[in-house]
Amino acid sequence: MKKIALLLPFILLSVISFAQFVARAEIKEKIDGLCDNKNVYVLLEMLGDQKEAVCAVKNAEIEKMLADSVTFLKDKGDYKDKGIVSMVINCKGEVVQCKIDNKTKSEALDEQIVKVFKSLTSFKAGKLNGKNVDSMKLWGFDIVDGKIKIN
Repeated sequence: MKKIALLLPFILLSVISFAQFVARAEIKEKIDGLCDNKNVYVLLEMLGDQKEAVCAVKNAEIEKMLADSVTFLKDKGDYKDKGIVSMVINCKGEVVQCKIDNKTKSEALDEQIVKVFKSLTSFKAGKLNGKNVDSMKLWGFDIVDGKIKIN
């Protein structure tokens, strides 16, 4: 009986170490263009065989696009705020949804930021266990002294 009691935790830990944590996004509405509406993943590259969707445009270039396009901030050098943009990318690498999840204090600012992110259309699809999947990508941003910095 003692051997079984000692062996059971070892077996349990072994199984857990081979298990892969996979986070599914909760999608409440129907999104046209998804490959599988019930399986949209938030992929974390540090956990197993997961590869986040990759945008062809680097964050530094996105920040430049935001600086050039977001007119709301042009005369507001002391403005501070923050938010999160979420994009759903299907298994083909196509953006099927883009919206502000954590809104700023201004609806006009949110609209201008989303417009820039909607212009990002070239992605490599996210992968889970080597297979292309629908995924959600999040961009957190801070606005300090009227400038948008992506986290």
